[in-house]
Amino acid sequence: MFRLDGKKALVTGAAGGLGKAISDGLASQGALVYGTSRDRGTAIALAARYGTQPVVLDQGDLNEIDSVVERVYEQSGGIDLLCNNAGINAPQKATEVDQDTWKRILDVNLSGVFFLSQALGKRWIRDGKPGCIVNISSQAGSVAIEERASYGASKAALSHLTKILALEWAANGIRVNAIAPTFIRTELTESTLTRPGWGEELLSRIPLGRLGVPEDVVGAAVYLFSEEASLVTGHILTVDGGYTIR
Repeated sequence: MFRLDGKKALVTGAAGGLGKAISDGLASQGALVYGTSRDRGTAIALAARYGTQPVVLDQGDLNEIDSVVERVYEQSGGIDLLCNNAGINAPQKATEVDQDTWKRILDVNLSGVFFLSQALGKRWIRDGKPGCIVNISSQAGSVAIEERASYGASKAALSHLTKILALEWAANGIRVNAIAPTFIRTELTESTLTRPGWGEELLSRIPLGRLGVPEDVVGAAVYLFSEEASLVTGHILTVDGGYTIR
């Protein structure tokens, strides 16, 4: 079940803890993975890991998205799956958020996701291809979390964008879903989870009593990409241990 044999997947931010786990998970189920990184050396290492070509992409640079997608699409012979995993955060009190930080977070977490999805969506529609997108959103898009004004706003918008794209592209056989995880233990969240008092406080808000690990998201992604989820679109799959129940 949940096999992805013969599928070609583009995973953004594939070098990080969550992106690497998702990429490995898709590959383990038979997908050929093209993983993106902003760093060329890392992109080359990813290509070697998955037997594909390097994909250098700064998702926040909206001017380079079309050319990168065109190159990958032609090299691969057509991408079937897109996992919009790349994202950034800069925890700040709302009174301290500056315009540059706000813009950068929205560019990467929302605008970049949209224009990357659009670039592939247009090709799928042109080629009559039933593609599939899974966006990595966040529980911060549905519940308020301290010091997450810009991040939470970007993820709330991303979750709603997921539904709009799913609605518009359903007639073309393109499914669009999102996963909204709780705090996942990665190198990017380490500073938050080890901050005095924060780790314990966040853990106390999760009824199942533990923080997430990357593998908790992998199964959800593989399922949403698989044929077993062929009737699922416009869905936000929350993987949060019950954080958002209250």
